[in-house]
Amino acid sequence: MNGIEFDPELIARYDRPGPRYTSYPTAPQFRADFPVTQLREQLQASNASGRPLSLYLHIPFCEHLCFYCACTKVVTRHREWGGPYVTRLEKEMRLWLRDIDHERPVVQLHLGGGTPTFLQRGDFERLLDALHRHFHLLDADRGEYGIEVDPRALEPGTLALLRQAGWNRLSMGVQDLEEQVQKAVHREQSLELTAAVLAEARALGFASISLDLIYGLPFQSPASFARTLEAIIALRPDRLSLFNYAHLPERFAPQRRIRAEDLPSPAQKLQILQESIATLQTAGYVYIGMDHFALPDDELAMAQERGDLYRNFQGYSTHAEADLLALGMSAISSVGPLYSQNQKELAGWEQAIDAGELALERGLLLSRDDQLRREIITRLICDFRLRIGEIEAKWDIQFRSYFAAALPRLDTLAADGLIEHNDEEIRVTPRGRLLVRHVCMVFDAYLGHSTTQFSKVI
Repeated sequence: MNGIEFDPELIARYDRPGPRYTSYPTAPQFRADFPVTQLREQLQASNASGRPLSLYLHIPFCEHLCFYCACTKVVTRHREWGGPYVTRLEKEMRLWLRDIDHERPVVQLHLGGGTPTFLQRGDFERLLDALHRHFHLLDADRGEYGIEVDPRALEPGTLALLRQAGWNRLSMGVQDLEEQVQKAVHREQSLELTAAVLAEARALGFASISLDLIYGLPFQSPASFARTLEAIIALRPDRLSLFNYAHLPERFAPQRRIRAEDLPSPAQKLQILQESIATLQTAGYVYIGMDHFALPDDELAMAQERGDLYRNFQGYSTHAEADLLALGMSAISSVGPLYSQNQKELAGWEQAIDAGELALERGLLLSRDDQLRREIITRLICDFRLRIGEIEAKWDIQFRSYFAAALPRLDTLAADGLIEHNDEEIRVTPRGRLLVRHVCMVFDAYLGHSTTQFSKVI
């Protein structure tokens, strides 16, 4: 089910820009004139539904600037800035709770950034206490509660504090272990430090640990990246992400410090990817999709086997049934048929919260067509398969007539070996799984009407 056949010629031919589909419609379609009344209406409808909740808190601060980074962040060494930020996060919780029943169970909770471990011990304690007071967090590890950790900004005792508060998942950025590469991207982090944090997390009982690598960084070669991957596999993380570095210095100012001439060639990048996939599969990792690998007994792999894997703004998830409330600057919520994004600048977010208002900057209420296409794209990205009969029954459509304009493009993908399709299903082949974004793009009604510059698929 989860194997990949690496076809260099096919990949080179299809390696064109496209959305990553953490949402559909994608964020460029969000509207600045989106009224907060629509958000509050959907929150109240969500409340009436009784669906469980997923929470995301964006902690934007970083002590160090990683040159490759495209995240929304605030770079500062003033760790005391975390205190006022946490105070405002608690105010934002109370604003959400005007329309949300605080007794609804929180089945998923994620602290992302930026660098969540930028927060000092006292600020962490206040944040965790506020979450427990304002929301119905689950005990006995019944929830999926995770945090992004930077080992270079981790105070002693923080992992123990998080574990005691119910956190059971952890992800760490590694990117590359070669000294020359680390210096070129301004992220120096030893294997020993990474291994020590991973060992502490395991000893504390964190159930799932994920490590992130990036290929395509300056001075990488197939041989050097193979050394990094071998060392990381020896740590046996439960999940491993292998991200493509997209060099877009015109969009992301920190990337201007990376010299294009120091980057591996397209042929080298393909070789790194091909050899890394082979190494991971030999080591027993399952390809989940969209850069993500997991051990067969990990929840993501098991959810994919069951057919109930989901994808949201934080990546792959096992909680499709939950409404996502996102707090902090730039954070994106997903409530029923609605997306909303907070102010992307720290000052704007602070001003709204201080005024007692949700910090809404833009959003989108999905049409029925948007919701239909969202389900199709989600199932393709998560399952590599679309059961057409189920879509027709659920949405009361005739698939071939509704998507008549897409059929010739599906035929082209089939002729090239990316998919197999008939009246019953569309199945992404092992050759097409690395290019699944192209299959999703067939069903994207907004492509061709947007000036957004996307990264390449590979």
